[in-house]
Amino acid sequence: VQLQASGGGLVQAGGYLSLSCAASGRTLSNYAVAWFRQAPGKEREFVAATRRSWGSTFYADSVKGRFTLSRDNAKNALYLQMDSLSPEDTAVYYCAASSGVILSESRAARAYALWGQGTLVTVSS
Repeated sequence: VQLQASGGGLVQAGGYLSLSCAASGRTLSNYAVAWFRQAPGKEREFVAATRRSWGSTFYADSVKGRFTLSRDNAKNALYLQMDSLSPEDTAVYYCAASSGVILSESRAARAYALWGQGTLVTVSS
């Protein structure tokens, strides 16, 4: 399975962006899927994750209420709608997926085997 992230760009604070991640090679419908981000000089951090068997979508506290992860199994894609963006959201955003992630590991980057190439989001003040 290959993941291709897109949709990043430059936006002013308070604005919004929508990221997409298209998967090819295998359906992701039963996979755990997630978004992570990495700001300059910082470690990669969890943003959001979901899996059908978990029955819910989980968010980092820093994005809760502003970001929404969704998936379209028919298109084999996942999305991240980002609203009320702030300069602190500036980072390279990565989509990730794995068939072997359990709920207790859902926020750990090491738990995900498949990664997109990243898309840069820059929020200006």
